[in-house]
Amino acid sequence: MRPYRQIGSAILLLAGSAAAHAGTVTVYSALESDEIIVYLDAAKKALPDIDVRVLRLSSGDLAARLLAESAQPRNDAIWGMAVTDMLEPRIAALLTPVRGTHIGRMPSAFRAADGRWFAPTGFLAALCVNREALAERGLPMPRTWTDLASPRYRGQVAMPDPASSGTGYMLLSSLSDAGRDPKGMQVVLDIARNVGQVTLSGSAPCKLARIGEFPIGISFAFSAMQSIRQGYPVSMVIPEGAKGYELEASGLMTKASNPGDARRFLDWTASPEAAVLYRGYKEIVAAPGSVPSAEQQREGLPADLVATLPARDFATAARERAALIARYKRLTR
Repeated sequence: MRPYRQIGSAILLLAGSAAAHAGTVTVYSALESDEIIVYLDAAKKALPDIDVRVLRLSSGDLAARLLAESAQPRNDAIWGMAVTDMLEPRIAALLTPVRGTHIGRMPSAFRAADGRWFAPTGFLAALCVNREALAERGLPMPRTWTDLASPRYRGQVAMPDPASSGTGYMLLSSLSDAGRDPKGMQVVLDIARNVGQVTLSGSAPCKLARIGEFPIGISFAFSAMQSIRQGYPVSMVIPEGAKGYELEASGLMTKASNPGDARRFLDWTASPEAAVLYRGYKEIVAAPGSVPSAEQQREGLPADLVATLPARDFATAARERAALIARYKRLTR
């Protein structure tokens, strides 16, 4: 296992020597720390001449740091940031096109036409439903987002805050088409009226559901499958109809101090070898031919998940983020 150290709320993970030298690549990431360590071990074997230093931050903190350092960036690359965060115009302006053998083989829906970002992975909105808590309250299993909007679930749902959680904003922007679909927006608002607790992170609602604090937690698929694997009385529901999902994008900084090695590392993150590792943590893996594992399919992920994902206008979702969240907050007071 590679060393790491805490820096405030951030975590710095190191692959190789901690001393900076030619061949060192500094990466900012919003991926989870436990998965980063696994990926870095494999990256070090594939690229033994590169030391990868990863500063792990939450999505909001990562965006804030990039903006604070925009005049003089301290990182070479971004790895695994919600694409709706990365496409914020001030952050997108910090990126330069990045291309590579593996990146070029990814489906076009998972990379920008101008080469400024690519997304090897993503996450899918899902409900964590505690069967025992649901039965105690005499409630039926929700199957659609419209089901979840029914008044019968009033106070029985935990949901992440769109202002602080990438999962929360993914749900709001996906179901409402970035606020342009009135019917979808109304469904989101009706669901919000049923929420008994708003959480800061996307995994927290599932954690509340698995211990029975709430029968239903709006989260993402991996969190639900993790709860099932750990033996909690949880079922994962991928609501029928609109699929809420987000891509985890990566990109190269225009002012990277080591652009050559950063490109090599980024291209490795799009490789088939990396895709095998992603399957242990991700619902959406973009590598050609990659399908959900047998376990994931047993729990409800369709074998053709990537092919069934609807097109999303990520640029509009990024551009409208602040206005859409403000509108949502105003309407749910």
